Order: sequence, then C-alpha cells, then structure tokens
Amino acid sequence: MILIKAENFLGNLSFGVLFFNFLLTFFQAAFSPKIFDKNSDTNIYQLFLIFFSNITLASLLLVRWINSNHFPLSNLYESLLFLAWGLSLIVICFYKNKIIGVIFSPAILFIDAFATLSLPSDMQKAAPLVPALKSNWLMMHVSIMMLSYATLIAGSLLAITFLCMGFKAAKMSSLSTTIDNLSYRLLGIGFPLLTLGILSGAIWANEAWGSYWSWDPKETWALITWLIFAIYFHFRIIRGWEGRRPAIIASFGFVIVWVCYLGVNLLGKGLHSYGWF
Repeated sequence: MILIKAENFLGNLSFGVLFFNFLLTFFQAAFSPKIFDKNSDTNIYQLFLIFFSNITLASLLLVRWINSNHFPLSNLYESLLFLAWGLSLIVICFYKNKIIGVIFSPAILFIDAFATLSLPSDMQKAAPLVPALKSNWLMMHVSIMMLSYATLIAGSLLAITFLCMGFKAAKMSSLSTTIDNLSYRLLGIGFPLLTLGILSGAIWANEAWGSYWSWDPKETWALITWLIFAIYFHFRIIRGWEGRRPAIIASFGFVIVWVCYLGVNLLGKGLHSYGWF
C-alpha cells in the first residue's frame, strides 16, 4: 500500500514539475530575448526543474521495480515513463544548448501526460510478468531499445525544427547550423543503440521462441527504422550531405520510430503484443 501511494505521489509530482517547466520555457521563449543566454537565471531554473523531474521519474520507476519485483519495462505505461526519463536525461546532458530544452520540454510533458492520463488504469498498476518476459534479457534489450527510441526521436525532432527554421530569416542560419549538428550527434548515438537493441532482441528471441527472426510486426518495423537511419548516415557520411536533405530523411524517420514503438502496439498482434492497449 505504501509503495502504491509512493507511485501515485511521484507520478503526480513528476507531471506537476514537467508542466511548470513547460510553462516557464514557453513564456521565456515567447517573451524573453534571453532564451539562449547561458547566464540567464531562468535557464538555471529550467535546468533545476528538468533535473528534478528526471529524479522523480527515476524514483517512480525504481519504486515500481520494487513493488512489482521486476524491471519496470513490461508494458506501454512503463516504457512511456522510461522514454520521458530518457528525453529528460538528454536535456540534462546537453543543457548548454538551450534550444534542446525549448524543443523537448513540450515533448516530455506530452509523453508523461499520455502515459498518466490516457492509458487504462489497469495498465498503470504493477502486475506480474508474462512468461515471455521472464528473462534476464528484459533489462538489456528493452532498456537499450527505449534509449535508442529516445535519442532517435530527439535527433529527428531537431531535424524537423531545422526544416521549419529554413523558412525563417537568414539571421537564424547560425542557430540552424547548431540544430543540424545536434541532430546529427543525437542520431549518431541512437543508431548504434538501435543496432545493439535489435541484435540483443534476436538473441533473446532465439532463446524464447527458437528463432532469431520471425518477421513479427515489431521486428519488421524495427528493421525499417534501422534502414531509414542507415540511409541517413550513408548520405550524410559517404555523400557528404548536410542541412535540408538529410533533415528530410531524419524527419521521415521520426514518423517511422513512432510507428515502430507505438503504432505496432495498436495492432495487438504478433510476438510483442503483450504491450498493446
């Protein structure tokens, strides 16, 4: 009972902090010319809020881990919380680039709100693992995949921002270059994580179902996601593309990542159907 109350408290606290951080970021971006001033007091407050929300989300997952006796990545609700935690961690790691916080604060709040307010209450309750997930591979495979989703979503979101800024005045070119470089760096982290996640999933699948690859909908879309970003890096590194053209590919990848992560769950079919809603 105490752990359940702790979960509810931490869930409400994390949402409140993220919402307040979003309001602070929105009003600063809308009305303050010092949005990218590294010495701004408001930026220090934003860093504190996002750091505090990261701690509360981590604490929520930890309490859920203790309450359920398994790593808290067994359903959509837990994975969304982990995704929000991963995005907040990216903001902290790149805190010197203020544009990161401006772009990602609404995304983190939306993900947390969707998990907390939209998903069925039964899914939000800690439950025993289904037989397919009772493996030591759960922690490695799923956490790596979720971290890859977080970094790929972050990098792709920056690519979309870059494309939107392309229609603005030429004076934004310096900021656009920064966003393009940040997008490339984040995707450069997410792509190897996705590769490692797919490989670890194949090994786990062989142990659980006797086959490395079954063309399950989740597996198929993970492969499609991998191919999209492989194309991105091919043209970016081999062909030397920069700016708008690779950003278009990364923006398309943004949609594909969400289809792979969330859209496939709507089907409720396949070997990964335990997480659907």
